Amino acid sequence: MQGLFITFEGPEGAGKTTILQKLAKELEEQQFNVVLTREPGGIQISEQIRKIILDPNHTTMDGRTEALLYAAARRQHLIEKVVPALERGAIVLCDRFIDSSLAYQGHARGIGIDEIFTINQFAIQDLMPDKTLYFDVDPEVGLKRIEKHKGREINRLDLEKLDFHYRVREGYKTLLHMFPDRIVEIDASASFETVYSHAKSLVEELIAKNLK
Repeated sequence: MQGLFITFEGPEGAGKTTILQKLAKELEEQQFNVVLTREPGGIQISEQIRKIILDPNHTTMDGRTEALLYAAARRQHLIEKVVPALERGAIVLCDRFIDSSLAYQGHARGIGIDEIFTINQFAIQDLMPDKTLYFDVDPEVGLKRIEKHKGREINRLDLEKLDFHYRVREGYKTLLHMFPDRIVEIDASASFETVYSHAKSLVEELIAKNLK
């Protein structure tokens, strides 16, 4: 079996991380070789960069600085963890990837999707996901979920004003039109069971195709 690179995207509070963790566990129980990881992070160097980016005290961080730090963390994560996993035939399930940078820094920060994509092409060397699951939810709903979720880390992006989070959602909607063959939208406002079932069926379909 060839390696599969599947990324999970969405605005704050979409519930993608919970879905991702449950799905990874179920696939492992089916004896699949699964690597569960996240961005920014996944390895020591990238986790250190994550702390800098998401520190609530770093509210003065410039948008371009933020974009470059994400790209740096992404590069190290790819060459140290993702690429080796794909080369040995693993299914890599990643919580966020390049689309987060395009939506958050490219669109919501107003830097430009094309500009951020150019920065990241240097980092990823054209390694794009095989499939991206985008979990869509109204920002107000997502942020209320975060407030109720006591165990979740509160990061710098959670502290942004509501209009920023609506721009993030707009950015993702733009990406859906830019990459219709790669990105699939899932209604994350539905029940957990419904959202999970949709995500699971999409991933299982992709795995089945890859096994042929």
